[in-house]
Amino acid sequence: MRSPRTCGARMRRQRSSVEDRWTKTVRVDGKSQKVPSTRSGIGKRWRARYVDAHGIEHSQMFDLKHDAQEWLDSQTSSVVTGTHVAPRDAQMTVQQWCDEWIKGYKINREGSIRTARTQIRKIVDEFGDIPLSAVRPSHVRAWCAKLTQDGHEASYIYVLHGRLRQILADAVHDNVLGRNPCSTKTSPPKGKQKPYVITTEQLWALHDAVPENLQAAILLGTFAGLRVGEVSGLRVSDVNFIKGIVHPKQQWRGKPLKTPGSDAPVPIPQDLAMMLSASVAKYPSDYMVTNKRGKPCAPWTIDAAIADTRGKVDGLPEGFVFHDLRHYLASLLIASGADIKTVQARMRHELASTTLDTYGHLWPDTDESTRTALGKVITARLGKNLLAEDGS
Repeated sequence: MRSPRTCGARMRRQRSSVEDRWTKTVRVDGKSQKVPSTRSGIGKRWRARYVDAHGIEHSQMFDLKHDAQEWLDSQTSSVVTGTHVAPRDAQMTVQQWCDEWIKGYKINREGSIRTARTQIRKIVDEFGDIPLSAVRPSHVRAWCAKLTQDGHEASYIYVLHGRLRQILADAVHDNVLGRNPCSTKTSPPKGKQKPYVITTEQLWALHDAVPENLQAAILLGTFAGLRVGEVSGLRVSDVNFIKGIVHPKQQWRGKPLKTPGSDAPVPIPQDLAMMLSASVAKYPSDYMVTNKRGKPCAPWTIDAAIADTRGKVDGLPEGFVFHDLRHYLASLLIASGADIKTVQARMRHELASTTLDTYGHLWPDTDESTRTALGKVITARLGKNLLAEDGS
């Protein structure tokens, strides 16, 4: 025999109906007939209700039976297709969901959180007051077109679209959105963002122009490929001056490194190790780069020094930043014949695709290399034919 609880659960799962609240069924002389209920003429007449896949009941009131049935059909259909969203969640706006989403994103690095907040502001400017369920693929495409007309770079628009897609995908996963309107069909072109590679002359001019206590930062960014936060967090104990190895283990204020691959040791030439050792001797500290008081140097101090100095270096772009120094290392390795895996390792990219997307254009033109390879085979064949003819 089933328990009352089991029977009640079964009844809830089966319940899906449109009910007339203004009437009730009674039995008169053994026959059923409808009579006015105590709610007759009060409020909306028709109540549609159903139970979703989680066993939760939902209901809504309507003036007309047709409207109630239409709503019920739509909701029960979404339950069957797996795109159901609870009516109370269907009214959630993009702004409200973004506010909720960023709370869970706070497990990431501070820099990633700041970037996400900046991107969310652009998303909210366009979609903030719109219910999640009302965002359509056409709206997303129109937004991307608008960003293009406003003069934004294709690569930036691509990143914004990716952030919106991520946020809405999480809304689907959280059952507050039926389907994600963002897809490859709404995605804008990725765009090509070629990094600026500083010349050797510009590099040394920049090195000589920054305050002397920050020259080690320029060396570490250029020849070890360290990011500015890694430079600020690099301790003297993280550098093996004898073997010529820089081993970043943390960022500024002990924060974890950007990616799992970022903690890979970086080999450096002995001349560079000597220059870094001389800097430590002149500015003694537990950290490789210090301010003028011998304390660890903050990333923004290094960034500010670059901003103050770049105008003194001929041809250096106005937007040049410390991170661009890494591009010099990559270009130097590629020019020396290093393959993709080697460059990936030295740049400490987690994925080879990141290296290829950023620096693929720096590798030599494959047309000429393949032409040369094929030419060697043809030349060898022709050479054999000529020898055979001479022998005859």
